[in-house]
Amino acid sequence: MSSSFSNVRPQPDKVLIDIANYVLNYQVKSDLALETAHYCLLDSIGCGLEALSYPACTKLLGPVVPGTIVPNGAKVFATNYQLDPIQAAFNIGTMIRWLDYNDTWLAAEWGHPSDNLGAILAVADWLSRTNIANKQQPLTIHDVLVAMVKAHEIQGVIALENSFNAVGLDHVILVKLASTAVTAQMLGLNLEQTINALSLVFTDGQALRTYRHSPNTGSRKSWAAGDATARGVRLALMAKAGEMGYPSALTAKTWGFYDVSFKGQAFRFTQDYQTYVMENILFKISYPAEFHSQTAVECAIILHPQVKNRIGQIKKITIRTHKSAIRIIDKKGPLYNPADRDHCIQYIVAVPLVYGRLTAADYEDEVAKNPQIDILRDKMVCIEDMQFSKDYLDPDKRSIANAITIEFNDGSKLDEVVCEYPVGHKCRRDEGIPLLMAKFKTNLSRVYTPKLQEQILAVISNKNKFSQMPVNGFIDLLAKK
Repeated sequence: MSSSFSNVRPQPDKVLIDIANYVLNYQVKSDLALETAHYCLLDSIGCGLEALSYPACTKLLGPVVPGTIVPNGAKVFATNYQLDPIQAAFNIGTMIRWLDYNDTWLAAEWGHPSDNLGAILAVADWLSRTNIANKQQPLTIHDVLVAMVKAHEIQGVIALENSFNAVGLDHVILVKLASTAVTAQMLGLNLEQTINALSLVFTDGQALRTYRHSPNTGSRKSWAAGDATARGVRLALMAKAGEMGYPSALTAKTWGFYDVSFKGQAFRFTQDYQTYVMENILFKISYPAEFHSQTAVECAIILHPQVKNRIGQIKKITIRTHKSAIRIIDKKGPLYNPADRDHCIQYIVAVPLVYGRLTAADYEDEVAKNPQIDILRDKMVCIEDMQFSKDYLDPDKRSIANAITIEFNDGSKLDEVVCEYPVGHKCRRDEGIPLLMAKFKTNLSRVYTPKLQEQILAVISNKNKFSQMPVNGFIDLLAKK
């Protein structure tokens, strides 16, 4: 009896074909998606600017070999680095993600689609400088915005029904996938080459989530997306150079991604790739905290005036929340580093109850050593509210609800404070965008002189004119200090 297997090369997996067709052929015509991408670009850059205040981030930046400068390379904004597009993507992606303050997408899988800006900005800037050197046209900011819309859509649509965290994989696999896809389009790859590049994503080993969860939470979660978006650039460049692909990388029996890494289950989809994700993206506007806790912070800020002089009298704090928050950030015991603290809902609630604020600096040791914080953490109980969990997954709601009740030693209690939608939610856009722009202006002031701040704000103020600006021109402006 023969044990031979057929060696007939199969047709590419449909998942790969659909992504390639979308990224190469879909025309983004949604004004809402492009406008939202405009704000997403600014906010993500601002997050990167704030991250430059943290040595734990800046020590990872720059070229692999110190002193290396790449002619016509991509510039890393607000630094002196000009790098190859792969290393530039790592730098930019790491800056944007470092403080857990950029946009968010919540579904069966969680993630931060603006992480893909590492690849998008690096490749767009490098191609623009190379084109100019060859007397060709540079890419424009509009090209960047379109790539952002598509990267958001690829990452977000797959995340709607497919939980990578459930099999222990980190969501940055989707950053790698989306970055590979949009980079392939920017580099001019054809359909076959793009499918080849996408197949390489799934034949890679994938990052484990262990660095996001107790007892191993650590700083890799702050550079994992930078690593993934840089890998996307590398894989697209390899496919452009002619590297072969693996058409059934997902579906091959025994050896494919589904059987090896996804418990034999195929990806599920409920909608086609269009512009849905960017139009509905969640912005982290007011607080640098894991997104499932954003509404809990808003509740705690409201409660602060009533408890700031009664911290020692608090007997119990009940946090009524949703399933995903309990799964990710309900954490007891010691917290060892800032990455540990910004993924602990008890810490995230305790700080604003005590101080009436929550900033990135509040995760550092200087604040964490306040004994009131751990005393309050020990008095907190998280309880899943089934309706909150249901509304979290409802495509017409997508709420991220939290509620806090505080009881005192004398038996009295404060009225429960409930917040269903954070300020960065689509249903609060009118309220949120002015706050987002205020956040951006604050982040500009961390790095640039008042004169440069005015120049940058003048450039971005006219959306239509800004969208036609060469990418390298905008990056050159941001490279100044």
